[in-house]
Amino acid sequence: MLIRHIFRRLLPWLVSPWFVIAGGVLMALTMLVVCAVLLYDGREDALALANESSLNTLLVVERDIARNVELYDLSLQAVVDGVGDPEVMALPRALRDSVLFERAATAKDLGSMLVLDSAGNVIIDSGSATPRQANFADRSYFTVHRDNPNAGLYLSPPFRSRLRGGDPSIALSRRINKPDGSFGGIVLGTFRLEYFHRLLAGLQLGPNGTMALIHTNGQLIMRSPDDQRVVGRDLSGTRLFLRMNLQPEGRFSDESPIDGIRRVYTFRHLPGLPLIMEVAPAEMDIYAAWRVRAIRMAILITVFGLIVVGLAVLLAYSLAKKAQAERMLTMLSRIDSLTGLYNRRSLDDLLKREWQRAKRSGEALSILFVDIDHFKAYNDGYGHQAGDDALACVARCISGNLRRPGDSAARYGGEEFVIVLPATLGPGAFNVAETIRDEVFSLGIEHAGSEQGRITVSIGVATWQGKKSNTVESVVKAADEALYSAKAAGRNSVFATILA
Repeated sequence: MLIRHIFRRLLPWLVSPWFVIAGGVLMALTMLVVCAVLLYDGREDALALANESSLNTLLVVERDIARNVELYDLSLQAVVDGVGDPEVMALPRALRDSVLFERAATAKDLGSMLVLDSAGNVIIDSGSATPRQANFADRSYFTVHRDNPNAGLYLSPPFRSRLRGGDPSIALSRRINKPDGSFGGIVLGTFRLEYFHRLLAGLQLGPNGTMALIHTNGQLIMRSPDDQRVVGRDLSGTRLFLRMNLQPEGRFSDESPIDGIRRVYTFRHLPGLPLIMEVAPAEMDIYAAWRVRAIRMAILITVFGLIVVGLAVLLAYSLAKKAQAERMLTMLSRIDSLTGLYNRRSLDDLLKREWQRAKRSGEALSILFVDIDHFKAYNDGYGHQAGDDALACVARCISGNLRRPGDSAARYGGEEFVIVLPATLGPGAFNVAETIRDEVFSLGIEHAGSEQGRITVSIGVATWQGKKSNTVESVVKAADEALYSAKAAGRNSVFATILA
C-alpha cells in the first residue's frame, strides 16, 4: 500500500513534460559519460600497449649491444694480457699478431684493433701486418686511460675515423700498464656507427617514432630514423637528457629538442656502459587508431544522444499538448459555454470550498442570486438567439464587476446566476449587487414585456457573518428567498438579508 501510495504521488511528476525532457537529457549525458569512460580506457590501453612495445624493443636492443660490447671487451682484455706477456711479445710479428688477435671479434661493423704506445702511436695493428702510421694522443679514449689508471673499459663519444676515411665510429679501449704500473699505452677497437644504424633500422615505432643511443656526456651517438645532421649533437643541456640522466631507467612524455614532436620516452642506462638507450613512439602515432575510433564513437553517441533528447522533447511536447487538452476539457466541463461563467457543477464545488474556508477563518461570506426579470417572455417574444445574447451580456456585466481574485460567479440555471463573495460583509455585497443591477439596466436591451421596457435583473443578497452555526445550503436558501423579495418589490431591485 505504501509503495502504491508513493507511486501514485510520483506519477504526475514522472509523466510531466519537464521530467521527460530532463530524463532524456540525463540519458544522453549518461551515454556521453559512459562513452567518455570507455574512450579514456581505450586511450590508456593504447598507451599501455605502446609502453610495453617500447620496453620490449629497448630490451632487445640493449641485449644486442651488451653482447657485442662484452665480446669486444673480451678481445681487448686478451690483447692487454698478451701485450703484458714477454714471451708473446718476443714471438715473430706474424705469429705474435696471430696470438694477440686470435680471440678478436670479427663482426663486419667492428674496425681494426690497435695497440698504442704511451705516446699515442700505433705499434700493433690487427688490420695490417705493417702498423699504419698514426697518432691518437689527442683522442679522449687515449687521454682518459693516460690520466686515470682505474678507467677500466672506456667507451668513447662518436668520432670520425682517421684510418677509414672519416667513417663515423666509437671506440672501446683499455689501459696497458708497464711492469712498474705506469702508463704503457692502450688497446682499442672501434664500432662503426653503421652497426647501431642497422640495429635500430629493423625496429619500427610508427611514422614519427624514434630510437636513440646517447652517451652519458650528452652526445647523441645514433638516432633512428637516421639523420647524420644530428649524430654527435650535444644534448647535455636539454630537459630531455637531464631527465634521463637522473635515474637508471624510467618513462615520461616530453617534446623532442630535435624536431619538437611530443613523444613518450622509455629509457634505460645500459649496465656497465656510459650509454643511455631510449625508445620514443610519438603520441600522435600511439593514439592515431584510438583517435579514429574515438571520433566515430563520439559522433555516433552524440547523434544518438541528440535523437534521444529530440524524442524526449517530442514526447514532452505531446504530453504537454495532451495535458493542455485535458485541462481544456476539464475547464470546459466546469464552464458554461454560453456565458463563460462556472456551471452548476463547478458552483457546488466552489460553494463547498469557500464555506469550509469561511468557517475556518470566521470571516463573512456573501452569496448573491441574480435573476433576469421576465426572461421567459423575452425569450418567447424575441427568440432564443436574442435570449442567448441577453444572457451573455448579463454574464459580462456580472464578471466585469468581480474585482477580487476570490470572487466568483456561476450560471445557476436558465436565467439565474449565483455570485460568491468571500470575506465580504453585507454593505459590500449590497454595493456589488447594486452596481450589477444598474449596469444591466444601462445596457438598454429592449424588452417590451418588462415594466421598464428593457432587460433588468433582480438580485437577492445573503451574508453569513461567521457567528451563527449555519450551513452553506441555508445561506444559499436565504439568498434565494431574498431574490423573491426583490421580485416582489417590483423587480429591478436588490434585497439583502444578513444571517446573524
